[in-house]
Amino acid sequence: MATPGRPSGAGRPAVGAALRRCAECGGYEYGGAPACGACRDLVDGILEGAWAAFLCQWDLGADHPGGASAPHDEEVALAELVVSEPDRHDWRVVDAAFDRLGCSTCGGRLSRGPVGCPACDLAHGFRYAAIETDRPGVVPGNEHAVRVNVSVVRRPQFSSADEVLARRLLLPVLLVGLLPTTAAAQRVNALVKRNPPEHRAAVLERAVEELLARRRTDGGRAAP
Repeated sequence: MATPGRPSGAGRPAVGAALRRCAECGGYEYGGAPACGACRDLVDGILEGAWAAFLCQWDLGADHPGGASAPHDEEVALAELVVSEPDRHDWRVVDAAFDRLGCSTCGGRLSRGPVGCPACDLAHGFRYAAIETDRPGVVPGNEHAVRVNVSVVRRPQFSSADEVLARRLLLPVLLVGLLPTTAAAQRVNALVKRNPPEHRAAVLERAVEELLARRRTDGGRAAP
């Protein structure tokens, strides 16, 4: 039986789970990525868990070891199929498929290359055609928020430092099913901009704690 709050086979916490502190960075698990290696592995695990389940559907599970860093030929072929029809697959499967393909222009992982790589930019645009399905018990739109935040954290070179900071710190909250309202997000964004850069992480961390406190008192609804 899985430990409550720990990532399940799907690679992320259960809806309503308590957040856990990362032993490496001290923040909430997942929220230290991309700088924290442990959190970065957890974020990648969101995709890898879905990809492993997808491989089993194609009889390419444990007997066909591969992985994003060294995919076997069958994995590559399947990844090419997935990215050719992203609208037919879950976003986690699509993102994991891109990880298994090299970019012919920059040589990096397709869609995650340097700023200005046209092939990676094009591939990144295609990923948003993938399927997003809200989990039972979450606020509508939670899954979209999760996938956007995951994308930013895994491609930090394409976003401002403030956006990466906000996306990574909010990701653990989203993963357990919460979602700030637009008004709440705008208030926090305005507050962040009024503070000097060295204080912005603390401001966002307080906002996360307030959202978690509200979950304990209102049963998990989004912040007003």
